[in-house]
Amino acid sequence: MGSLQTEPAQSRSDLLAVPVAKALAVWPVDAPVDVDQVLVAPIDPTLADTAAFCEAYGVTLAESANCVIVAGRRGEVTKYAACIVLATTRADVNGMVRRLLDVRKCSFAPMDEAVSLTGMEYGGITPIGLPADWPILVDSRVIAAPHVIIGSGVRHSKIAVPGPALGALPGAQVIEGLAKEVG
Repeated sequence: MGSLQTEPAQSRSDLLAVPVAKALAVWPVDAPVDVDQVLVAPIDPTLADTAAFCEAYGVTLAESANCVIVAGRRGEVTKYAACIVLATTRADVNGMVRRLLDVRKCSFAPMDEAVSLTGMEYGGITPIGLPADWPILVDSRVIAAPHVIIGSGVRHSKIAVPGPALGALPGAQVIEGLAKEVG
């Protein structure tokens, strides 16, 4: 985990967005990963974007996962979802995600909508603590990782969590081929 100084996330609510802290407080006892394995580390908020963060803290892109919020429309109905993909990949929004949401048009949600609907800061949005009715689409490569670094809901910290925990979040669906390699 590079040079990150981690500690149990539940003990540092000052490093978490409110929805994230609330979700950790009700972490399922039968989850494949104990809540004590969800760690948080403070970071420089100006380095929250993936590439800058990885370079500054010695974390590889393969250890870092991004959570992107997508909005899909069919007629007058808008559906939101979160896509969790490794930083070495990009979510297949116009193909796989569009089909999974059963929408005609799908794109990244506008920043102001993503922030307003999640209660999290842009650049720190995480799958932990998202609205309960949103699907969380997790690329299968994420859950295969022993651990990944994700957002904490705020820009001044990051969460380190075993990959399998993300596939076990409420509303999560593990999808083979959700993302495509960058390259």
